[in-house]
Amino acid sequence: MADTSAAPGPIALVGSGEFLPQMVEVDRALLQGRASRAAFLPTAAGQEGDASVQRWLGLGTRHYEAMGVTPVPVPVVQRSDAEDADLVASVRDVGLVYLSGGNPGYLVDTLRDSTMWHAIVEAWRGGAALAGCSAGAMALTASAPDVRSGRMAPKAGLGLLGHLAVLPHFDRMHQWDPTATERTVDAHPGLAVVGIDEDTALVGGPHSWTVMGRRTVTVFVDGGRTVHAAGATVTLPS
Repeated sequence: MADTSAAPGPIALVGSGEFLPQMVEVDRALLQGRASRAAFLPTAAGQEGDASVQRWLGLGTRHYEAMGVTPVPVPVVQRSDAEDADLVASVRDVGLVYLSGGNPGYLVDTLRDSTMWHAIVEAWRGGAALAGCSAGAMALTASAPDVRSGRMAPKAGLGLLGHLAVLPHFDRMHQWDPTATERTVDAHPGLAVVGIDEDTALVGGPHSWTVMGRRTVTVFVDGGRTVHAAGATVTLPS
């Protein structure tokens, strides 16, 4: 059971680079003072086939072993897995729960209102850190589009950070979809839209954050645009 006297843990919204050397600093910060056990879910890649899922599980296992952290792979690939009692139990008593990349819309469809999602939120509220990279970051917010549809079909996110929308891979996104930023900002009036560059993370939350990593975070709010380098403190409105 979660420690109900504890404060929620930190959140990391990561632009790219999960389980790679450039994210060691971020993961160490998230795990500081917490159980040295990291659970990671490859759910967002569930539509890509078993080879992709196993690749993510292998990357996470090797990454945390190299850090001296106990890896806890959690192979939730479809909705029934998110109700599996043994898998749900594996996210309890960890210091970090990590949602890796793929299709944010599929991740949301798989986890929304599931026993697994409730257990993840309970772990976070009990003090565990919670991280999402790329699709995982988008899923935690107000908006998690179905990127496999070829048209960024809009879909509500899991809403833990319902005051935000995230654009990961921000420094490269314009190469893939030149209109993504404008469309996302226009679709979320009143919300902060956060563009997170690759190999970069926004850590803290839900309102006060620190930029970590190699590049920058760009915030669009109330018609304005601000860019924040590593080490900057960012305050996002409710």
